[in-house]
Amino acid sequence: MFVPGNGSGWLEILSYPLGRRASKPRSNGLTMVIDKGLGIGETRDLLQINHEHIDFIKLGFGTPALYAAGTLEEKIQMALAYDIDIYPGGTFFEVALWQGKAKEFLHKCKALGFTAVEISDGTISMSEEVRERAIYLAADLGFRILTEVGKKNNGGRDSVSSLAAQAARDLRAGAFKVILEGRECGINVGLYDEKGKMADDDMHILLDHIGDPSLIIWEAPLKSQQQDLITKFGPDVNLGNIPPQEVLAVEALRVGLRADTLQLVTGTSVTGM
Repeated sequence: MFVPGNGSGWLEILSYPLGRRASKPRSNGLTMVIDKGLGIGETRDLLQINHEHIDFIKLGFGTPALYAAGTLEEKIQMALAYDIDIYPGGTFFEVALWQGKAKEFLHKCKALGFTAVEISDGTISMSEEVRERAIYLAADLGFRILTEVGKKNNGGRDSVSSLAAQAARDLRAGAFKVILEGRECGINVGLYDEKGKMADDDMHILLDHIGDPSLIIWEAPLKSQQQDLITKFGPDVNLGNIPPQEVLAVEALRVGLRADTLQLVTGTSVTGM
């Protein structure tokens, strides 16, 4: 029987210190990768090595509009061949909405083969009514819907209570998961401070509104953030904005194959072999 992650037979002699992860397709323990412009060869390598550990690929910001002819479609099909959801970044949707072309944008995404979309207002302002209509339209087109809460500019930071309330409304409207803004830097954005830390009080307020932490994809590009979230919620926390070159490193954190999380379960000394 094929065992995920056991292509070389390691799990015949060892077990993962934090336990084996669920196989795909899964609804918890999701890893979302941010792709800021990988080439076709790089994408092929990424998927060949890491496809068991990737659930979503986000083509960051407006990069889908900049690909050479034919390469975007090729990239989408490569992801779909590995049963990975792929979607354009939320900023691209915001551009379309700002230009009054949200409906056309979503239909174009469908025609290209994207399987998910992100509804966000990290840069623009959007009313609750417009946001809800966008979710309903995306649902009618059969997309897996991700919404994002939080502003990209620290000067426009919303209160944690307002972000939490918006996340709850998005889930009621039909969002599959809500992404908590962290950008690709993870510093001084969303609920992260200038050191990339999230206050426990803010996290508790968020969870008081949403209830189930598995409904959130936590953008966590920094290892310290990934480690904190795995420590708080376990290996099956949903993590987003993972750089492509860090997928295996994050999976190792999840299952206890790095010292940072292995220490969570090794409280006693080894006395024999």
